[in-house]
Order: sequence, then C-alpha cells, then structure tokens
Amino acid sequence: MSVIINGSAGVTTNSGAVYDSLQRATAVTASSTSVDFTSIPSWARRITVMLAGVSLSGSDSIQIQLGSGSFTTSGYSGGGARLGAASVAAATFTTGFALNNATAASLISGNITITNVTGNTWSATGLCGETSGEFICMVGGFIALSGTLDRLRVTTNGSNTFDAGTINIIYE
Repeated sequence: MSVIINGSAGVTTNSGAVYDSLQRATAVTASSTSVDFTSIPSWARRITVMLAGVSLSGSDSIQIQLGSGSFTTSGYSGGGARLGAASVAAATFTTGFALNNATAASLISGNITITNVTGNTWSATGLCGETSGEFICMVGGFIALSGTLDRLRVTTNGSNTFDAGTINIIYE
C-alpha cells in the first residue's frame, strides 16, 4: 500500500511501519559550471532530474553525468535532439546524457529519468521545453558504470556557466 508522508511516497509494511521509497534532494539554484548531487543511496533504482527555467551563458548543451566514487566523463551511448517548427538539430554524445541547446537566452524546463537496467547499467530518457522559439529537447542513452551509482552531475559539454533556473532530483 502506498501513502504520502511529508510529500514523499511511502510503503506500509505488514507491521504497520512506514518507509519512504521516494526521496527528494534539496533544490539548487543553477550557477557556476556544474550542479552536483552526491551521496545517492545504493538502493536507488530510478533518478529523475528536474529542470525549471535553466539557462546557460552560451550555446553549450546541458549534460548529465553519473558516477561511482567519481564522475564518469566518457562511455555514454546515446544522443540528444532539439526539435522546432523551423529546424531540427541532433547529435551523438559520449560525455554525458545531453540536451541540445541553441542560444544563451533559452530557458529549459523538464525532466530526465535515469533508470537502473541491471547491475551498474543505467538508461536515460527525457523531454524538456525551451523558451527560445517553440523548441522541444529530447535525450536518450545508456552508460555502464564501473561500480554502484552514488552521484549525479548536471553540467555543460563546454565552458558555459549556468545563469538561471533551479535543478533538483528525486531518487527512488
């Protein structure tokens, strides 16, 4: 049976004890070159990254990197696409799960879900909206980590800095 406790979903056991199965990190204002979430528990099997009005100082792509002890910066398999009424842009990324970006003025909002497939292999899918002219950003891919996932970083694929927005994660 599922219940809500302090905004989190929980599970009631036969003994009546309630255990949270959904944890939310503290929301972070997007600034600098990356936002790190560490100490993700070993029992987490799904992580949702939430972006609200996130903007970069230039046209780099926003990317998510996972890690086990340190952040994994290579070996990702997948791509990202930016779809609009007048244009389509797509790219393959190997340094993270990336959302294509076009302009510094874009505000990106949406969710990327990262799910444990088996062992230390994780897949990602996501969809975001972008304010710079009717655009949708999509991402998909997978990575096999060297150990148990314990951290997640939202960063860029270049040298841009975050200049607006909020980022948070939920893990379950």
